[in-house]
Amino acid sequence: MPSEAFVIIGKLGRPRGVQGEIRVTPETDFPQRFVGLKEIYVRDRNRWEKRSLISSRLISGRPVLLFEDITTPEEAARLTNKDLAVPRSQAVVLPDDTYFIFDLIGCEVLEENTDRLIGQVVDIERYPVNDVYVIKSTSGEMLRCPAVKRFIRKVDIQGRKISLLTAGLLKEEKT
Repeated sequence: MPSEAFVIIGKLGRPRGVQGEIRVTPETDFPQRFVGLKEIYVRDRNRWEKRSLISSRLISGRPVLLFEDITTPEEAARLTNKDLAVPRSQAVVLPDDTYFIFDLIGCEVLEENTDRLIGQVVDIERYPVNDVYVIKSTSGEMLRCPAVKRFIRKVDIQGRKISLLTAGLLKEEKT
């Protein structure tokens, strides 16, 4: 499967205990999604490998996995720092008006009223109050836009477009 067919949900950490369990650093807002998993994909040298799990549970809110073919902490340690993923079809269903960061990166940003191309989303900065979209403008300037309905008017993930209300957000161009 191409890597776009997967959603990264965590990174393997250090071993736990003597039976070969390994801690996971979740890269998801839903760490409970690990509980009860029977299989997961592990990236090894830019190739995804399906691995079976004996157990997957949360300990103090952090996922811990036990792979079928791992029986010692030394074997588990060889997996440290490898990415974990599930197929895109198994991604958590998000509430309305909520998007995966990887879906937003690369979207074109258009001015709401004129459809003028402003730029492209190149990053999402996460803050406690709201996220901020980092947009590389057509002139190469980096713009930041709060991810709030006042400015982000429409998101079309399939069409890879975001409609943005620029009034009060961007400098007015002089003609």
